Amino acid sequence: MSHNQPKQGFAQRLDQLTPQLLILPTVLIILFLAIYPLLLSAYLSLSRFKLISGGFELKFVGIRNFKKLFSGSQQYHFLGTMGDILFWEWLIVAFLAVGFGYWIVRYLRSAKVSVIGSVGRAITVAVLLALTLLAFSVLNGTGYPGSLMVTLFYVFTGVAIQFFIALGLALLCAQKIRGKHFFRMAFFIPIMVTPVGIAYAFRMLMDMSQGPFSPIWSAFGLAEFSWAADAWLARWVVLIGDSWQWIPFLFMVLLAAIENQPKEQVEAAQLDGAGSWRVFKDITFPAIAPVAATAVLIRLIEAFKIIDLPNILTNGGPGIATESMTLHSFIAWRTQDLGGSAAVGYSLLFVAVVVCVSFFNFIGQRTVAKGAN
Repeated sequence: MSHNQPKQGFAQRLDQLTPQLLILPTVLIILFLAIYPLLLSAYLSLSRFKLISGGFELKFVGIRNFKKLFSGSQQYHFLGTMGDILFWEWLIVAFLAVGFGYWIVRYLRSAKVSVIGSVGRAITVAVLLALTLLAFSVLNGTGYPGSLMVTLFYVFTGVAIQFFIALGLALLCAQKIRGKHFFRMAFFIPIMVTPVGIAYAFRMLMDMSQGPFSPIWSAFGLAEFSWAADAWLARWVVLIGDSWQWIPFLFMVLLAAIENQPKEQVEAAQLDGAGSWRVFKDITFPAIAPVAATAVLIRLIEAFKIIDLPNILTNGGPGIATESMTLHSFIAWRTQDLGGSAAVGYSLLFVAVVVCVSFFNFIGQRTVAKGAN
């Protein structure tokens, strides 16, 4: 018995470790595919790539690539051309600063305070205030936005429009109407088309001289008008194409959440005489809020990576008007500026993390908590 006991103990430990051992190869592969590119691109962002005879050379240059983006030769391309900040805009920034200050003080007085949490909140406040100042500086008509602000325009404006349209369609298709299964299938089609295909389709549709809608443009006197020559109109065309592609995703998630809400509460409220708006505000939306917040968070992450539509529709033009940060990084990579491309990529990663974490802290957690209650 004394000789068999160690073997039995080893077998039991091996049996307990079996789940971890089975998933270990997958975890190692994922870590290699995710961590290695991050580390390599981090090194590239601090280096200068140069082709030489017989190969290439990587020279460490520190933060010079980032300095070019924020205060050097690439500032106009990344941040844009700074303009004047108006008095009422300073008032908004001051109001936000007071609100963020109250938020931090309240956290520091709570029982859950920690060093990591305090540093994270300080970074969040600094970045959000800086982005607000940048937005006022380049979007009020006195400046010109770069790829950073154009990307944030696609993210915030696009996701907001997509969410409200998808929510309206989901509420409509959840009703007892004729042909709702057909509409569900029709709304599902765009998400099955590749982004490149959607970009080429919208490029054809928006051709005002030879496209399928050219008779309509001619009837309104727009046949000779070039939307691609106007910065904001070109951005809106890109945004419309992106919305057409991604509204079905939010629609499907929200429709599933609406159809799985407790029917007893809705029926009880309707019997008590509650109107449609009251039922939606007090019952439907709190029930679907956690799912909606998760779907919007996923869409936010995806929206930061937009590249196909601005690349094919406008090639980033006119000038750099429609160029996203991902397209900015791709163009730098295509010109063999690997260090600059990696610097833009890491700047995008930093901004995306701050925005998504802020959304989760300010909206996501509260939404989930209300839904649970």
